[in-house]
Order: sequence, then C-alpha cells, then structure tokens
Amino acid sequence: MNRRALLTGLAALPSAALAETDPEMYWRRIREEQFSLPHWRVFLNNGSLGITPKPVVAAMKAFIDRSAALDIEEYPRWGYERMDEHRKALAAFVGCDPDELALTHNATEAISLVAQGLDLKTGDEVLMTDQEHPSGRGAWTVRAARHGIVVRQVPIPLPPKSPEQLAELMVGAIGPRTRVLCFSGITTTTGLIMPVREICRAARAKGVLTLVDGAHMHGQIPFRIDEMDCDFMAASPHKWLFAPAGCGFLYIRREHQDRVFPSITTDGWVNSSLAAARFMLVGTNNRSIFEGMMAGLQFAKDIGPERIMKRMHQLARMVRDRAAKEPSLRILTPDDDRLFGCMVTLQLQPEHAKRFAALVKERRMWTLAAERFRVSAHIHTRPGDIDALFQAVADSKA
Repeated sequence: MNRRALLTGLAALPSAALAETDPEMYWRRIREEQFSLPHWRVFLNNGSLGITPKPVVAAMKAFIDRSAALDIEEYPRWGYERMDEHRKALAAFVGCDPDELALTHNATEAISLVAQGLDLKTGDEVLMTDQEHPSGRGAWTVRAARHGIVVRQVPIPLPPKSPEQLAELMVGAIGPRTRVLCFSGITTTTGLIMPVREICRAARAKGVLTLVDGAHMHGQIPFRIDEMDCDFMAASPHKWLFAPAGCGFLYIRREHQDRVFPSITTDGWVNSSLAAARFMLVGTNNRSIFEGMMAGLQFAKDIGPERIMKRMHQLARMVRDRAAKEPSLRILTPDDDRLFGCMVTLQLQPEHAKRFAALVKERRMWTLAAERFRVSAHIHTRPGDIDALFQAVADSKA
C-alpha cells in the first residue's frame, strides 16, 4: 500500500502498469475504488457538475474535523486570507503567476467580477458567441440594462469547418465600439473547442480585452493560461478537475488588475500589493472546499493529466462514432479532434425527444436529455454507460 493509502485509509490507485496492459480494468478499478458511484448509476453529465472522488471528500471532512477541534493555527476559513499556498499550487497546474489568480466560488462569479468591475460606458460593445452559457451572458446583460452597453452575439456554425473559420468569424466581428471579447474556450452547448490563442492575440492587436470562460477547459484539454494571451479567464474546477462544488478561480493579467473594481469588498481592496488576491476579500467562507480542490489537483496529478484527458477523449470519440451510425441523430459536434475534447452534442428527431427524456429518467441515467442532448464523459464513465445511452435512443423510436 502506498503512502497515500496509509495516510488516508483509502484504496491505493491501480498501478500505471495496469493502465498499459489492461486499460479497461484500470479504469474500472478507478471507478469502483476511487468514486462512490453505485454500479447502477449511468452518469454522462460531467459538464454540469463533476463527481467528487473519495480522496477529495476525505480531505474536506478532515479539514472540517480539524477546524471543529481548532487543531489548526490559523482561522479555518477563506474570504479574508491570501491563500498563497493554494494559489501557488493551482497556478503551477494551470500555468500562470500566482499573483494573477483569485479564488472564487465558480466561473459565474469570476465572469461577474470582471463584467461588473470594468469601466464601460454607454455604447461600448461586448462581443460573444451565440453558444455562451447563460452565466457567460448574464453579467453583461445586467450592464446593458443598467449602463447602456451593447451585447452582440456572433453566430457559430453547427458544426464549424475548422479552427481557422472560428477565429476568422470572431476577429472579423470586432467593430469600432468593441471593448471586450467574452467567449467560451469550450462551449457548453456543443463541446466545441475554440481557437483561444489565435482569437486573443488578434483581439489584443486591436486593443480589445478578452475574457475567456474556461469552465470546461481546465482538466478537459491540455493548455497553459500564460500561452493563451487572454486578459481574463474564469474557471470552475468542479467540472473536470475533481474539485467539489463551490470553488472556482479567476485569472487576471497583472497589467489589467487596476482596471477592475471589486464587486464585493473589505478594506483590503485598495491594497494593490495584494495583486489578484484583492478580488478574494469577500468575507468569511468555507475553506474546506479549497482543501478539496487541492486534493482534486493531487488526484489528477497522481493518475496523470495526459492519461486522464486521453481516456476522456477516447470515450467522447466512442460516442461520436457510435452516433454517426445512427441515422436518426444529427451530430452537432465537429468530426475533428482539434475541435472537441470530452463532450458531444447530438440532436434527436423532435417526435422522439419526449420519449427519450422519459427513458433516461426511468433508467436512472444523467445526461442533458432533450431534443438536443449533450454527452459528457469522464474517467468514471464505462463503455457500458455509452451502450445504455444508445439503447435509450433506439428505444425512444420503438
């Protein structure tokens, strides 16, 4: 038994050798030993809320127990603290300077901090795609209603032809009043991977700020923030990075930190030496979620981020290839490995959608079930879960 198992009493991870010699057994053991999912649960909606592994739950419980016993030499909270150790570990994983990271509750809050904090005037324009999550639009539409800014959407083809087409569409839509480009690095609607670096660099050359909704990026595809050339990035590690619900983060490029006014504040907001930590001064909050986030990062590193991403994409490719053989389904996710990671969106014929949604619920399957339905797999997803999904598709036509 390894040191991790001795310290926590949890099962050790299967050996890396098993992952090479019998990968299906390796991933089966990961699900059975590292997650609390019952065998009957078919979970295909990781893009909404990920499943918390046992080591993450254990880390949160341990911190709560220590806090209750005051077996700790600092306040067991966040909201007034810099959390330097946490931000340093997170920054090393996502690829940026720790002073450019602020811990938040989720990507929604992170986007709102920027949208509400920037000094925008009546008539200033914010540009986004027509595939944004409601949280990616909401804060800007508040500014539109309150301060008269203009929010304009760029239509994205379903599916698009190439990353180059996407970059051309977004950059070509920038106009004389455009001040901010806010778009998802991976869209929540179709799992489309946007060419973030190319868009952000072109926008920078035009003097336009970029805010990337990275809720689906971290843990789903390999990249470093400092190579994206964006000005801001919001994230929700509870989706793909094994973190518990309620923790997120915001990347703020150092040169723009003084351009954003905090929305929730304590006295320290004026202290520029705190850098991005100024945007974390939101009052007393539950720190156990960030202890869970640290455990989630370690869990990902122990398995290996590349191994995780390869497996998730393998499952998504399995879904897409299977759907291509089903004439009743329209595939909205491109057949280009550069353009999708772990999420595939399919469209049923309208007359089958209601029956499909009923079957999914009846069979205790979790996916976004409607006429358009999104399948988002993670390492706990079994090939049999995908079989069960397509059986529901077939039965919905019976």
